[in-house]
Amino acid sequence: MTETEPAGKSEPRPESVDEGTAGRFKVRLANFEGPFDLLLQLISQHQMDVTEVALHQVTDDFIAYTRALGAEWDLDETTEFLVIAATLLDLKAARLLPSAEVEDEDDLALLEARDLLFARVLQYRAYKQVAALFAELEAGALRRYPRSVALEDRFLGLLPEVMLGVNPAKFAEIALAVFRPKPPPTVSLDHLHMGKVSVREHAALLRLRLAEAGTATFTDLVADCEHTIEVVARFLALLELYRESTVQFEQLEALEELHVRWTGGSVEQATVEAEQDRARSEDEEYG
Repeated sequence: MTETEPAGKSEPRPESVDEGTAGRFKVRLANFEGPFDLLLQLISQHQMDVTEVALHQVTDDFIAYTRALGAEWDLDETTEFLVIAATLLDLKAARLLPSAEVEDEDDLALLEARDLLFARVLQYRAYKQVAALFAELEAGALRRYPRSVALEDRFLGLLPEVMLGVNPAKFAEIALAVFRPKPPPTVSLDHLHMGKVSVREHAALLRLRLAEAGTATFTDLVADCEHTIEVVARFLALLELYRESTVQFEQLEALEELHVRWTGGSVEQATVEAEQDRARSEDEEYG
């Protein structure tokens, strides 16, 4: 595939040229003259056709430019040129392919990669813009200095008096707590040897207690529980009683105290049902 020479079109005028590009490599063609990265920007904005750029002439000019610099050549500038030149070469190769039916799979792959190459151009421009923004922020930060002055006299009287609230005896207690040897860590085995808890037994207990009291809070109903599993079993027992329509729940607001009201009949009836709960609990344990 041969490279086409640039046609004699009017020279596109760049929108702006950064002052930082002075002294850097510039492209001088029949249809463009300016910084090399500006050439890529014009191509990405569809203001210039990549097929009209003589890349071989640009490459020769850059090689001559780096040779003229001698030992003062810039590695960053050379790397930037290689990235832009490779991108332009890929774009030009894709643009020069025919747009009709493609029989060669390699040519088809180049056509499919055309959008990816254009995305690479946009990505390169984004990196350039972010780098310029970081440089601007860094330059602005260097011009800022902290205000190293004392507090004004009119504000000194407004400061509250420092109240530590800790006397020497309290400091001594804190010191003793800090330097006191810590007990070795232990792993509790109580949960491994805890016996089974029957929900029906707790339901029988709640039947009698609520039938006698009429109403009670959940806190009162679990006050005699020693372990968390007993509290859970008693809560499940209340749910069983609620399913039987023998209790009603009242709670004014969310997370407030839960009140339980007995609606299951007399104390005698509750006693009979409690005995039935205990009997079923024994059958489930031994059966």
